[in-house]
Amino acid sequence: MTQGEIFQSYLSKMAASTAYQLGNAREFSLERVTYRPDSKLNGKKIGFLGSSITYGAFSKGVSFVDYLQAIDGVSAVKSAISGTTLAGKSQSGYLARLKAEIAPQKPYDLLVCQLSTNDLRQGKQLGQSSSSFEPGNYDLETVVGAIEYICQYTKKQLNCRLVFYTCLFAGDDSYGKLVEQLFKLQQKWHFFIIDLYRDSGVNASISVRHDAMFDQIHPTQAGYLKVWTPFFEQKLVEIFERQ
Repeated sequence: MTQGEIFQSYLSKMAASTAYQLGNAREFSLERVTYRPDSKLNGKKIGFLGSSITYGAFSKGVSFVDYLQAIDGVSAVKSAISGTTLAGKSQSGYLARLKAEIAPQKPYDLLVCQLSTNDLRQGKQLGQSSSSFEPGNYDLETVVGAIEYICQYTKKQLNCRLVFYTCLFAGDDSYGKLVEQLFKLQQKWHFFIIDLYRDSGVNASISVRHDAMFDQIHPTQAGYLKVWTPFFEQKLVEIFERQ
């Protein structure tokens, strides 16, 4: 079989799976949600930078970003491609898309960046933090270097607040170490963190909803709508209410 045929076969099996069908039932579609004009997020211009979870790879391309638009009236720019990484200079990667798709000419209230699980799974090096605040001193082939570049770009070019969000991941502890590194970098750059990885409430909600996750990493529409979106609504409002 060719790579294309293998991929199509995988998509067919995915669509036929019970988790996919239950979690992406019509009742969870964007057309069924109710717009709330009084939302405190209404009109906020937010850029979302990420990979499959920001995109909605196992939820028909619908993620919490789309629900925030439909329910809360967020003006969102969704820059997300499945399988991409923070580290590296690929044209589809985080750093290239940050500069190409989240342009500083359009004022932003906030940039929300996914702490991807792809970097470690694809063998990207974690790297070390720098004492510098200048972009030329970061190793962009490492995860830490890429995060520092995003911090510097957001501060100097976008001139807005920055949030990193962590993912649900029940695999080995390598992602947990990356989350720890993110909190260390927060001390230097003073960005916000929305930490789903270690949030007991989110993890408890996921565990009791058998339609919420396609696998250990990726939500379905049910997961995004019933768990992720309310959580992000709460955390984003808290961020905007801080002076």
